[in-house]
Amino acid sequence: MRDTYVRQITGCVLLAASGIAGGASLDGLLADYRTVSAEGRSAHIVDIDNDSLLLNKEDGFYTSGIRYTYTRSMERAGAATTYGWRFGQELYTASDIKLPPELVGPPDHPYAGWLYGGFFRDVTRSDGTHTRVGVDLGCLGPCAGGDWTQTTLHRILQQPLPQGWSSQVRNEPGVVLYADVAPVSWSPATNIDISPSLNGRFGNIFTDVGVGMTARAGQLNILPGKPAFYGFLRGDARAVGYNATLQGGYFSKDDPHTVDPKRFVGEVEAGVAWMRGAFGARMSIVRRSNEIRELANSIGAQNYLRLQFSYAP
Repeated sequence: MRDTYVRQITGCVLLAASGIAGGASLDGLLADYRTVSAEGRSAHIVDIDNDSLLLNKEDGFYTSGIRYTYTRSMERAGAATTYGWRFGQELYTASDIKLPPELVGPPDHPYAGWLYGGFFRDVTRSDGTHTRVGVDLGCLGPCAGGDWTQTTLHRILQQPLPQGWSSQVRNEPGVVLYADVAPVSWSPATNIDISPSLNGRFGNIFTDVGVGMTARAGQLNILPGKPAFYGFLRGDARAVGYNATLQGGYFSKDDPHTVDPKRFVGEVEAGVAWMRGAFGARMSIVRRSNEIRELANSIGAQNYLRLQFSYAP
């Protein structure tokens, strides 16, 4: 039964990928998936987002994200085709976690946890262009375990304990389809490239569409096992249709703690990436704009540190 479930999800993702891949047949994509799974190189990737790593004492808004990804990749003709599974948790809190529940409410960010897992297909080329499509299934609300995760971590680190998780958004299962496409890349000079991109998410947790631009400079390569060391700058702007971490779930009504999202938001990320042999690492700082309509931009904007560690045996 589990294998049937996996094949069904894989089929849904590959069917979406077939449209983005220029009408490739589902049978062809399934055959490609089997080939890469059987002959490709495996990798383990851990991503960490956290505002406390920048010594933010209030520890608010998008306060933490952690994700584990397992992939199988195969390089062919200067491009790496990757199929992977990922599991993650994102935590969102009020602007100051020391506020008691009775003081948490609009226009402050509601408490919310998003626990998810999903499958994706990615084709990445050495020039920085890529195509990714995937689906995440998960749970929003107390079922995501955000209260336990943040409270336990803060006890271990001897930091102030969050007080407002009893006011978090209500339980709701979630499905999110997503895609990110960078179709072209420009190289104005040796060891520099610039890649515009289009991205979007659709589901009952996140629905938005965006445009972005990434510039890299240094020893450029993002194919598995190839050495690389470069700096990068990424900008992204998106139009927001729905954000359940702010608005609560589609099926949750009359929640007094939810707020309305801003319809246009953006973020900027600057960092460095390094790869040698089986190991890789990335470190960056992300500046995210205010996401809450009624909250002042000077209060709602935030910074957080993003770390990534990879191992490909």
